[in-house]
Amino acid sequence: MSLWVDKYRPRTLNDLDYHQELSSRLKSLAASGDFPHILFYGPSGAGKKTRIMATLRELYGPGVEKLRIDQRVFVTPSNRKLDVNVVQSNYHIELTPSDVGMYDRVVIQDILKEIAQTQQVDLNAKQKFKVVIINEADALTRDAQAALRRTMEKYMNNMRLIMCASSTSKIIAPIRSRCLLVRVAAPTDDEMSKVLHHVAKKERFSLPDSASDAIIASSDGNLRKALLVFEAMRMQRPDMQGDIDVAKPDWETYCAKVADLILQEQSPQRLLDVRAKIYELLSHCIPPAVVLKTIAGNLVDKVDDVLKPQIVHWAAHYELRMRQGSKMIFHIEAFIAKIMSVYKNYTLMGLADEYE
Repeated sequence: MSLWVDKYRPRTLNDLDYHQELSSRLKSLAASGDFPHILFYGPSGAGKKTRIMATLRELYGPGVEKLRIDQRVFVTPSNRKLDVNVVQSNYHIELTPSDVGMYDRVVIQDILKEIAQTQQVDLNAKQKFKVVIINEADALTRDAQAALRRTMEKYMNNMRLIMCASSTSKIIAPIRSRCLLVRVAAPTDDEMSKVLHHVAKKERFSLPDSASDAIIASSDGNLRKALLVFEAMRMQRPDMQGDIDVAKPDWETYCAKVADLILQEQSPQRLLDVRAKIYELLSHCIPPAVVLKTIAGNLVDKVDDVLKPQIVHWAAHYELRMRQGSKMIFHIEAFIAKIMSVYKNYTLMGLADEYE
């Protein structure tokens, strides 16, 4: 039994329910003899990976869905071994080099060189090149991106790159200039509603408009999140009638509690308490940038208007430092300490004004 988000994932470009113009453009690209390197970018849950797999199917046929997962071992110049999970078919290979942090350059150089120096296994394949999919391309270090740039030029005959990113701002200009940029925008509310009703029809029940609106409002344009919430609500209340209460994920509730703790008391002991909760979130594989953004969002909702610009400013400041550094907990904790200081000064100034 699979989740609805996987069970009803479109397999071909014709099956995609929204961004029809983009689908037809990708179809034309796959049919043409000159397929370029492509950089897909857009918000999480907009359908980038689904479109990439549908494009590969258009390029190579259904054989691209016969996947196997391998664990590759890469050795750094300092003889450190790196384990990287790689998903591959006879026609493509998919990996996330940013998983190994600052050693991503080693992974990229080794695997791309290996792919580029081998010929296509299937002699009857429609295309003579293999495709390498790089997830989270915007999380790659500058060294890795520079290595990628050189490889893109050198091995164009045997290999094409498809990169997936949430934003192009962290990708160096030479890579952007060598790729076709494809923006996959978040679906509109009407498009999300159409998908939810389509899934409900496939599952043979009717979805009330009130429930559909509640799911869409809680998902912020993330279709994957909307489908997961939809399935969870269906399990809890099969009739989907009455007042619909969309349950938030546990980690979001936990981040809201952290924001409350910061505003309730500003002291070294409270900072230690908050650190323990941040470690708890990070140990459950919640991305550090998401933790910082969610806590900042909850703080902005709960403070006076005067403090809101400062919270957003310091969140942006420490997110940049987090991307440039290595120990994520240091930067999240520094952000929390800074906000405690700002909030404490603000409340003390307010008290001083009252006594005057």
